[in-house]
Amino acid sequence: MTATAIGVLALVALFALVLLHVPLAFAMIVVGILAFALQTSWDSAVTFLASDPSQVLASMDLAAIPMFLMMGTFVSVAGFSKDLYACAASLLGHRRGGLAYATIGGSAAFGAICGSSPATVATFTRIALPEMLKRGYQPGFSGATIAAGGALKALIPPSMSMILYCVVARTYIFDVFIAAVIPAILTLLANALAIAWIVRREPSVAPQGELSHGAERCGAILRALPALLLILTVFAGLYSGIFTVNEAASVAAVVSFLFALIRRTLTLENLTDGAMATAAVAGMIYFVLIGSSVFTYFVSLARIPELLIEGVGFLSLPPVAIILAMLVMYLILGAIFDELAAMIVTLPFALPIVTHLGYDPVWWGVVNVVIVELGLIIPPIGMVILILQSMRPDIPLTRLYKAIMPFVVADMAVLLLLVLFPSLATWLPAYLAF
Repeated sequence: MTATAIGVLALVALFALVLLHVPLAFAMIVVGILAFALQTSWDSAVTFLASDPSQVLASMDLAAIPMFLMMGTFVSVAGFSKDLYACAASLLGHRRGGLAYATIGGSAAFGAICGSSPATVATFTRIALPEMLKRGYQPGFSGATIAAGGALKALIPPSMSMILYCVVARTYIFDVFIAAVIPAILTLLANALAIAWIVRREPSVAPQGELSHGAERCGAILRALPALLLILTVFAGLYSGIFTVNEAASVAAVVSFLFALIRRTLTLENLTDGAMATAAVAGMIYFVLIGSSVFTYFVSLARIPELLIEGVGFLSLPPVAIILAMLVMYLILGAIFDELAAMIVTLPFALPIVTHLGYDPVWWGVVNVVIVELGLIIPPIGMVILILQSMRPDIPLTRLYKAIMPFVVADMAVLLLLVLFPSLATWLPAYLAF
């Protein structure tokens, strides 16, 4: 059997294991090692399995992951999410749909100091949803706004999706962080336009609130200052070049820990729970990356990327059409399993095609993160929607799926802009390089 035939059978086996709900990391390791052994020998495969994980674990790029996760734990304990939402609500709550705008803005701000989209959604479901319902907001619209705001986390550094992409694609993390700035702003604006369209079309979903007094606004801003200071510290240090990504993660974790201590919200119990949760998530991420490394190596041996590039060469299609077809494939895969898993599994095949077509790997990283963001909210899975509905089973899932569609359209519009105008992602890194 040829190496290519082994590679094709291994891919079929991998997708079969994923559909059987075998953990992705385990499936990639098993399939990768078996295919590697059939292509070479069992001795080589066992030797590779012993050496490759140590190289992944020694990667300095991955050191930022547990630090950012720990930062997310401390900012949740310190109550920063509540302060940020209260500040945004006091400034925007009097407008029609103002609490929805506040939820999107507060989620984006909290996402900048939290390492998880699901955690952002869970937090704002507890904080924002009761306030929105109390003021007469329609439940489906309120839940969809929270889900859309939580999904924004994928596009706002520090983003686990970006870090994972860069480690697997061997791209500089800082470059992708910089490249995501303009797309993140566009996504925020697109989500705000989606809210404006919804409340203009159906005003009853978001009643107009009362104007906050000046003293109330000042108090909300003052309470949110520590969170804003942490955001400023991370972003200013990171984008000015004072901090590396790892240093920014370490400083953010320490500063958020000190704020939790100062506010006297940190206890031995939530510190222990936070450390255990951080270790569990970080361990899962490391395990997935080990599986990805093994899987990528066997894919290279099977020459599958080269064959795909040759196949693309026979197509009489412009590069942008090929990219659009690949994105449709990602959206279809998202209906089968998680978009982040789809990104990791397909990256060894997709990235060589993208670079062969003349596109920048940094740009493709941003595009992948937008796809991940879409996968978090798009039916029939929409992980953050499922999380929200599990916390509030009184809101029907069908109503949430219907209400989320304007936000899906907004994100797809941003994705299309990135494909048609790649400089939206590549201009800022190139400008700052000079």
